[in-house]
Amino acid sequence: MTGSKKLEKKDYVRTSLRAFFLQNGFNYSNYQGLGYANVLYPALKKHYGDDKEGFYKALEENCEFYNTNPHFVPFVTSLHLVMLENDRPAEETRSIKMALMGPLAGIGDSLSQFCLAPLFSTIAASLAGDGLILGPIMFFLAMNIILTTIKISTGLYGYKLGTTVIDKLSEQMATISNIANIIGVTVISGLAATSVKINVPFTFAAGELKEGAKQSIVSIQGMLDKVAPALLPALYTLVVYYLIKKKKWTTYKLVILTVIIGIIGSWLKILG
Repeated sequence: MTGSKKLEKKDYVRTSLRAFFLQNGFNYSNYQGLGYANVLYPALKKHYGDDKEGFYKALEENCEFYNTNPHFVPFVTSLHLVMLENDRPAEETRSIKMALMGPLAGIGDSLSQFCLAPLFSTIAASLAGDGLILGPIMFFLAMNIILTTIKISTGLYGYKLGTTVIDKLSEQMATISNIANIIGVTVISGLAATSVKINVPFTFAAGELKEGAKQSIVSIQGMLDKVAPALLPALYTLVVYYLIKKKKWTTYKLVILTVIIGIIGSWLKILG
């Protein structure tokens, strides 16, 4: 019975605190997928009640690839649960979940790893260098209190935002879902173009060599970049997508394939 709302505010707080376990199920197949499902586990179990089939299906669906910052994931889980409680289609919920993954990862990583951690570690190291045990204790308490506060605050904000606007936005959710899909595809496309590196090292001499003149050297990669920058990474990403979507390949098969292509291509000097 999924039509009635069974979750209370305390369930959202409990789910927010379970974000501490997000990394416990980390693996290179679906990254935080298992952890995300584990974070939602008690809330999903309470929501679905005796509907075991729906509960198992929800767990399986939420074991898919996911990767974001653990301290901001409560915002996503709260919105997720609010949409679930309001019987929004699973595809809409998934679109919002995936669209928020990238932006929240950037914000959370910048705040926790490049702001809070350097700040408090510098202060703690200075105190510890003077022989004060207060240094490591202060670092431990400061980081955990602040990050726990962020988890609870973002979780409650996601709950508040979802409960106040979900009814008003119900008619526009299809549009929002499409926008979320576009954002997700844009992020993935940007990652493919900037993170996947494939080069063709071939060069050839153009024109006839005349006495006293230098023969121009043409680079195949240079020509490809002029026609369509990052064409090879895009094509390989499409191949990987095809193998996952149509052939149901696992991540491990794709890693082995990539390593083999890289080794053979480098050995034959056709890829760089």
